[in-house]
Amino acid sequence: MNMNLSYLILVFFVYSCIGYICEIISSSIVQKKLVNRGFLCGPYCPIYGVGSLFILLLLLRFKEDPVLVFVLGALITTSIEYFTSFVLEKIFHNKWWDYSYMKLHIHGRVCLQNTLLFGFGTLLIIYMAQPFIHEILMKMSSLAMGIVAYGLFFLFVIDFIYSVIIAYNLRNRIIICEELKNEKLAKIPGMLEKILKERVEQFKTYPRRLLEAFPYLKNTNAKEFDLMKMIRDKSKGKKQTSSKKNKK
Repeated sequence: MNMNLSYLILVFFVYSCIGYICEIISSSIVQKKLVNRGFLCGPYCPIYGVGSLFILLLLLRFKEDPVLVFVLGALITTSIEYFTSFVLEKIFHNKWWDYSYMKLHIHGRVCLQNTLLFGFGTLLIIYMAQPFIHEILMKMSSLAMGIVAYGLFFLFVIDFIYSVIIAYNLRNRIIICEELKNEKLAKIPGMLEKILKERVEQFKTYPRRLLEAFPYLKNTNAKEFDLMKMIRDKSKGKKQTSSKKNKK
């Protein structure tokens, strides 16, 4: 199977979009409302794209053995999910999902139920989805494939940078709020509140979508978000009062 860079990029986006749709359906059922699931703004979940590429590059050679494909696929994708959760937690100072309530989980980052689903998903990719996707992509000329692939990749990079900045800013605010609750710093809350106020005011793009997509993030930092909201409300109230005085 011919897999040049443009082909791999398009395959990555196809499976990222499929994963995004699956996440929306499952999350919307659980939360009983439509949820724009995903870390990025675009309609894709990169973790599914990465997992699918690993599956295709590593497991197509074992296509004649479905049992081996199932087992290896489950292990590969579960490892990717665990690694992704670990990295996000270390970088952004928070867990973005937690399976601790599930039976047979590992540090709340992965669980047996998802592992089995990933195994069946691997079978669907290898034996059903990929032959169909490959046939469609092969109908594109090399030039068209390259233009579409690199165009999408460019938009993806912009989306990724923007989303990381938003998430990292959110991380900093959560850390400051945690410091405000720290007993050792109880004597200097004014200074910390001033710092938080300045940073919250500068935070023009409040990540409402991000918090709806990852409710566990907000639930585990409820007090921190309440504090942020209180300071934002105070700031807005002062601005409105100042504006009324100026008009008079």
